[in-house]
Amino acid sequence: MERRSPGLLDAIRIDVLRLHETWMELLFPRQLDASHVLGKWKPETAPQKVGYYLWAVLGALPVLLGYPLLLVGFATRHYAARLDSAVTRIGVLGAVGTAAVVWGALTVVTRVQLSTEAFLAVGAASVVAVVAAGLAALFAKVGGRITSVLLAYPAAMTALFLPPVVAALFTPSLGNVIFPNSTELAIWLLDSVLAVGGINEWLRANFTLEGTGYVLMWLALSVPAGWLLGLLVALADLIRPRADG
Repeated sequence: MERRSPGLLDAIRIDVLRLHETWMELLFPRQLDASHVLGKWKPETAPQKVGYYLWAVLGALPVLLGYPLLLVGFATRHYAARLDSAVTRIGVLGAVGTAAVVWGALTVVTRVQLSTEAFLAVGAASVVAVVAAGLAALFAKVGGRITSVLLAYPAAMTALFLPPVVAALFTPSLGNVIFPNSTELAIWLLDSVLAVGGINEWLRANFTLEGTGYVLMWLALSVPAGWLLGLLVALADLIRPRADG
């Protein structure tokens, strides 16, 4: 018989179940992809049952919060696979050439419409972005999952973020979009993620978010953002392996 693909609700149910099984496997063996020979491990003693079902209940919140992130991982994996396929066809040098054309065009526009200072700044940022794009393609092609997560995704984020932010320094219309949103993001990060250990106070005392401060901010964010996306793709591979469609 022809194998039918699960509907949307069935796919969500399967993903949530596998996500919860992944949570369970953090403490208990053979919960995700249980062995056909041994089967799924089940608690036998009373303490085991208490710990097992308590951990299962506690897993509801991580699963609820983690599923939207899993969807981001699925989407990132989809587009990363398309980029990886393109790199396979054109090679690393082709990827570098494509990035050079894209960011080179931005540099040319800057040269025609803006000042020499803007041209030099955007040109330098474009060179860094082209190098970063080449490194991202190289790491994704020759490395395994760990290399992709640690190196390829951060390099790709640098190639994506840097030139537009530098161009925004000299283009008011672009700056009016990027800088207010960057400021809101910085405030949220300082008041939440970076509030641990007084990191936010140190950053506020030593850095001002204006001018090149925005460039430094996005350069600093490109690394953890790349790591996060790489980890979400790895989670997507774990929950729904590529062969499953």
